[in-house]
Amino acid sequence: MRRRILVPLVLLAVAAAGALGSGVLLARSADAATLSSNWYASAPYLMPFDNNPPDPVTVMNATGQKAFQLAFILAPNGGGCSPTWDGTRDVGSDTQATDLINRIRANGGDVSVSIGGYGGTKLGQTCSSPAATAAAYQQVVTKYGLRAIDFDLEEPEYENATAVHNELGAAQILQRNNPGLYVSVTTAGTASGTGWFGQQMLNDAKSLGFTPANYSIMPFDGGFSGGSSQVSALEAFHGILMTTFGWDSATAYAHEGVSMMNGRSDAAEYFQPADFSTVLDYATSHGLARYTFWSVNRDRQCPDPNQSTTSGTCSSVPQADWAFTRFTARFAGATPPTNPPPTNPPPTNPPPTNPPPTNPPSGSCTAPAWSATVAYTGGQLATYNNHTWKAQWWTQNEIPGTTQVWVDQGSCSAAPPPPPGPCPAAWSASTAYVGGSVVGYGGHRWTAKWWTQGDVPGNNGQGVWTDNGPC
Repeated sequence: MRRRILVPLVLLAVAAAGALGSGVLLARSADAATLSSNWYASAPYLMPFDNNPPDPVTVMNATGQKAFQLAFILAPNGGGCSPTWDGTRDVGSDTQATDLINRIRANGGDVSVSIGGYGGTKLGQTCSSPAATAAAYQQVVTKYGLRAIDFDLEEPEYENATAVHNELGAAQILQRNNPGLYVSVTTAGTASGTGWFGQQMLNDAKSLGFTPANYSIMPFDGGFSGGSSQVSALEAFHGILMTTFGWDSATAYAHEGVSMMNGRSDAAEYFQPADFSTVLDYATSHGLARYTFWSVNRDRQCPDPNQSTTSGTCSSVPQADWAFTRFTARFAGATPPTNPPPTNPPPTNPPPTNPPPTNPPSGSCTAPAWSATVAYTGGQLATYNNHTWKAQWWTQNEIPGTTQVWVDQGSCSAAPPPPPGPCPAAWSASTAYVGGSVVGYGGHRWTAKWWTQGDVPGNNGQGVWTDNGPC
């Protein structure tokens, strides 16, 4: 996956409502002009030119999300102190990002533009001073009429004290020169909150007298295991903020944020929708200022939902499309649609519901039993109510016989259940199980579909355990 977030320093800047610079400016719709800062604080990352970008308006309609962070702005690949998209597309002559931003705004949304990412050359490295760095970023704010700009500064800049100082100084200048600027600074997340370089960054910000709206950490790619470990890291970082700046507990929470990675991380950690829910509950109950993730490009299921790799275009975990983006919409205060439109909608003139097959087959049921938690694609077979059913297009949690997506392939006879055998080792809440693990619980045999810990067989929202019958 290209330029993924590993250990970034993020500055989320929101310009004042009327701050439209000269040049090629973008008209905002009335709805976009009234977006509150919590939308920019919840905006998930989206790469508009790489990683098979999804249609943002489709995502908006399905989730209620109104803002996105378009990534990434870098120094030119050949060097210099002028902004480009991904080091190759000059901001001054760009029209593609302009068109995309206008389309989002026409649908009642808005964007921030993200600076940096993992890899590439950052402007903090090539510009000579904080003032020069700020001037380069001001071009981006002016070009796109931005209210929000996101500095996502990672390797190799993160460990370069001069480059980080240029970025912090630039953020301070932008904040001063753009009334109403909203600034968020994000650093690497560790089990202890943040590491040595993160602490040095906080110390530098304090020495500058620069106080942003919040600091965020990225609790992934550092030995994390699910939402509870991320909450623990956020609590530790909360203590660091109090110690560094002398804030009381409430003030520290009000200046703290989190940026996550959905699905499989670069370090082969797994974060399911339930983990995002755990962190969202913590963020809202403690009054955190930011909740976002990398990335919308990855917020869809892979053809193999449990593949053993990290992709830039899908999450590598079982999910419905845009399931993770629905959490950022909730953080911003929206209520996502109850029934979001499917990614692959049914044909304009679908065939009649469950037409009888010409020669319905009979015999033993050979297709796997239908499951509400499995995402089926067109052509896949499933057994339900002693019938074989064929999916016409993508579907999940739609019961065969109640919707047009399933076509009845005829009746079949379920094979008699195998006689019960001895139960395997008893399930334990403290044990981490991988996909394929078999346990005994409640007089039944259960098989794990993917990594899990603390999920009670038969009593968890993700359906991680498959009931294999009595034992």
